[in-house]
Amino acid sequence: MSAAKPLAGRTLLMSGGSRGIGLAIGVAAGRLGANVVLLAKTDTPDPRLPGTVHTAAQAVEDAGGQALAVVGDVREEADVQRAVDAAVARFGGIDFCVNNASALAPLKTEELPLKRFDLMQQIQLRGTFLLTRTALPHLRRSSHAHILSLSPPINLAPHWLGRHPAYTVAKYGMTLLTLGWAAELAEAGIAANVLWPKTLIATAAVNNLLGGEASMQRARSPDIMADAAVAIFQRSPRACTGQSFIDEDVLRAEGITDFSRYGGGPDVILDLYVDP
Repeated sequence: MSAAKPLAGRTLLMSGGSRGIGLAIGVAAGRLGANVVLLAKTDTPDPRLPGTVHTAAQAVEDAGGQALAVVGDVREEADVQRAVDAAVARFGGIDFCVNNASALAPLKTEELPLKRFDLMQQIQLRGTFLLTRTALPHLRRSSHAHILSLSPPINLAPHWLGRHPAYTVAKYGMTLLTLGWAAELAEAGIAANVLWPKTLIATAAVNNLLGGEASMQRARSPDIMADAAVAIFQRSPRACTGQSFIDEDVLRAEGITDFSRYGGGPDVILDLYVDP
């Protein structure tokens, strides 16, 4: 008889997830038996970006999970409510809320158009708040509830603060919200943590905006973030909350010390906000 899958019967709701780290987390959760609900805007193929919310859902099912694709915008209250309602109607509840959707514009202040500034604040802050707030009544009913935001530890070193203040504010905002929820929801037994990569991760954003092919060759696979995320999901919500996790550290705690499986060159590039 095969062993039960560790996330069997659990439901994960995620913003984004059509590609990159979000897709990898969805697939990894599906492989462990989770139901995965993806709320993303990419309904039809975009020549600049791989994948749609529908191909992502299929990848989750191919990995062994059940999936539901919801086309919508995490900034829009009606779309988020529709995704939450669909998750509950299809799978009976929500156990994991993953704030993955994010806009990337790591530019200096004078280079950043106001429209891009607004987009980052709306997706990272409003979207994170809205998805979590809407899912919260159902997380309260779960016996194993986790909120996980893909955002960095707060690092106030001028080296990081001065690189791209507007992007930093948006990402740190996700972190502050999530650590705030850890305190606010502690008595309810709902975990709230953030997860960030130690290195660049091979995603479309890195390829298009952060160095192209040279960076992609030295970046690690999104699977390292996915493996770290599902490891966090398996921990007790009451014992594992209020943490700013780095992917490598999570996996080292799980006994993994060889990271060559995730690729990356010998001079792996350290990512934003993580000091050597």
